[in-house]
Amino acid sequence: VCSGEQRISGKEKTLLKIDWATHEAAKYACENWHYSKCLPPSKSVKIGAWENNRFIGVVVFGVGATNSLLKPYNLEQNEGCELVRLALTKHETPVSRIMSIAIRFLKKANPGLRLIVSFADPEEGHIGSIYQATNWLYCGRTEDCKYPVVNGVVTHPRQMSRLVKRDGLKRNSVNYVLKRGKYRYLMPLDKKMSEQIKKISEPYPKRASGVEADTSTFQVEEGGASPTDALQLNNESI
Repeated sequence: VCSGEQRISGKEKTLLKIDWATHEAAKYACENWHYSKCLPPSKSVKIGAWENNRFIGVVVFGVGATNSLLKPYNLEQNEGCELVRLALTKHETPVSRIMSIAIRFLKKANPGLRLIVSFADPEEGHIGSIYQATNWLYCGRTEDCKYPVVNGVVTHPRQMSRLVKRDGLKRNSVNYVLKRGKYRYLMPLDKKMSEQIKKISEPYPKRASGVEADTSTFQVEEGGASPTDALQLNNESI
């Protein structure tokens, strides 16, 4: 297990600390500073960021929404993960720096990792500028998908079975909306994987106006309250 990393950034010497975050701190950040307003329920690794001892958010890595996330790259489930949340409040350090250090922190604690996958959602106005700025490889878009509208709320298709079973929802009574496929970005973590991914990579889609314009964060004035102390990793590694 690696200890927290501290970096000095900016003219005023902002002290950035990257370390393990508690479930409660990650939940707070995602509910308050991420457009999804939620922390994924699946198993995940939560890496927190602090500036001058003030909690500013989390980078969350998980197993991904489906078992097929890593199959196109011939990897086992323990060889890769998905960057599922980047939730930050107002901060001084560039998002690209926070994310890059968090990835190195994750890799050091999990040396068997070979690939990180992430997605940018055009339905939320995102194109993946932060991934472009940190040299991820772009590998096309996922397929367009129909999402069910339940009680006026657009719901993920994976929730349909649960709603049918638990709430008696009738599938033929549900309307659907078509949502555009997401931009897929990959971060290889070793030379061999980098060579493999480069063969299927494509030119970046057109950049947004600002590098940090689509980082999926909310810029609010105050960091989380409690509990937001750094936490050493127990048994929660990918």
